[in-house]
Amino acid sequence: MFIDWEVKGHPIYPSMESGQTIAYISDIGAFGLKPLFITGSVITTVSLDLGLMADRWLRHMGRLAPNTSLTQKALSIIAIVLAVAGACGLILLSIFDTYHHSRLHDGLLLLFILGYILSAIFLCAEYQRLGIHYRNHRSLRISFWAKLTFIIVEILLAIVFASTSYTHHRNVAAVIEWVIALIFTFYVLSFLLDLLPSVRTKHHVPQGYNSDIQDMIEKGTRRHRRGDGQYETPLTNDSAGNNGPVANRHSAGHFYPGRQSRRGLRWLHF
Repeated sequence: MFIDWEVKGHPIYPSMESGQTIAYISDIGAFGLKPLFITGSVITTVSLDLGLMADRWLRHMGRLAPNTSLTQKALSIIAIVLAVAGACGLILLSIFDTYHHSRLHDGLLLLFILGYILSAIFLCAEYQRLGIHYRNHRSLRISFWAKLTFIIVEILLAIVFASTSYTHHRNVAAVIEWVIALIFTFYVLSFLLDLLPSVRTKHHVPQGYNSDIQDMIEKGTRRHRRGDGQYETPLTNDSAGNNGPVANRHSAGHFYPGRQSRRGLRWLHF
């Protein structure tokens, strides 16, 4: 949309105020590129919300580091609900454009910004608690700091955007809006970092599997499933055909956690 505005020689749209020379995203979306504006809004928000839902599902299934408390699960669910609200705000504001529905458009813009900022706050809180429990997972710390940076920067920019819009410094506000949109794009892409550890390849075990194995190493137990439940038994080298405690086998650089039928992990060499 910005390229289109540049190529057309910075046109002045009917929705722009007197003296305004830099168009808002909504100004461009209201004239000529409305189908692109709506399509882009839908793809962006739906992709982000599906990423949040995938994160919740993969932690539930154990392919990502599982939540260790009900508080973490609640934070994740609240983050998803707020993200859905933010998605509705962006999609609807692209439909109810700033020229024909000015007040409604501004209200939906507020819903979009608040929805995703609050969602990021709750998600950041979840990752902070996950990072405390899974200190060996560097990706959780990186994701936490990335989301915290997004929250701080976007809040500051939103304040500047609101103040400059209210004082009718439209050109400054338009520039800030474009910057906010760009940073939001990087926020969407940051979820690739969150979901990538769940990928299972020949040389990579999903993050959640590593977490389970690490827990069993620390407790010296083997996890079994019987019926609908799970139970753990002490892990000794007798199961591998040797005598002595598991520490001797583990110190040699090998560990056999036994079969985990739910997750399909039979053995792993460290």
